[in-house]
Amino acid sequence: MVKTIRVNLGQNSYDIRIGSGTLSQTGQILKEMGFNDKAIIITNPIVKKLYGTSLKQSLINEGFWVTILSVPDGEEYKSLESAGKLYHQLTEFGAERTTPILALGGGVIGDLAGFVAATYMRGIPLVQIPTTLLAQVDSSIGGKVAVNHGKLKNNIGAFHQPRTVISDIATLKTLPSAGIVNGLSEVIKYAVIRDEKFFTYLEKNLDPVKSLDDNVLETIVTKSARIKTGVVENDEKDMGLRNILNFGHTVGHAVESVSNFEIAHGQAVGIGMMAGVKIAAELSLVDSKAVIRLAKLLKKAGLMTVLPRLEIEQIMQAMQFDKKVQRGKIRFILPKSIGEVFITDDVSPALIERILVELK
Repeated sequence: MVKTIRVNLGQNSYDIRIGSGTLSQTGQILKEMGFNDKAIIITNPIVKKLYGTSLKQSLINEGFWVTILSVPDGEEYKSLESAGKLYHQLTEFGAERTTPILALGGGVIGDLAGFVAATYMRGIPLVQIPTTLLAQVDSSIGGKVAVNHGKLKNNIGAFHQPRTVISDIATLKTLPSAGIVNGLSEVIKYAVIRDEKFFTYLEKNLDPVKSLDDNVLETIVTKSARIKTGVVENDEKDMGLRNILNFGHTVGHAVESVSNFEIAHGQAVGIGMMAGVKIAAELSLVDSKAVIRLAKLLKKAGLMTVLPRLEIEQIMQAMQFDKKVQRGKIRFILPKSIGEVFITDDVSPALIERILVELK
């Protein structure tokens, strides 16, 4: 059974469809939404081999003329250069302002294809079809699309809401275990920022998640999507409340950048969440029990809680380029408890550095 979550954003409203087998229904879904004629699938070679043919056939069955564009797998390909190549291919195919781009893959493909959709002809329709846990619970929802530039992550981008999100739980069965672990960081993040009961659920159910139990996977994807939807509906353009979704990301993005993206996003966010809760404990905002619970859950999920061999000075420097920096001050999202966080720029660089040293 497909679960539908409505993202209420006025003219930009859309549905998130979550269930097993939804990918094969894509052609029918798009036809019912009023699309016809052409469709463009953007994916990578790995996902293309797994799901490209079935998605293309679903569209052909409903009368679409379809092309599949493939981008090499890896964070380094989420770039302006890749976007430029895709613009050229879209033009060759004859893409029009009503032609939907279907982003089939994980966060890299969703961000890159979304950025191309946002900027080609000043914006064409985007359909997110996330095939990783991280993308299903986080990056496919909310309309943030971007590419990396230099060593900085997501620093060239736009807001471009999808017309719909189609999350097929069955695609998670083909993820390597590292992909599940990577996505669990964002799931844990949602529990920390918004829902202590969800955190307790994760403490009890991580083993079924990692063994790919359908019911538990559907529960965590649906719960995470509902939490993100509630935040996005209140702050679509990231002017205030939506900042809480960046818990763990201030340090996390810096760790990713300094490692030249060799450390996966989820692993880096795990380190960032540990930094955040330790800073909160130093400021007497949370007790040691919260630090211990988070560390235990992250470890159980297979996520890093210790900073690898990276230069602290470089991490501090990378944080200065974070999009959340305002008037030279780094903005942190810190927990008051498991289930509640707040935003502050009142964290001294000396304390940040000390916590990073401790995490080493």
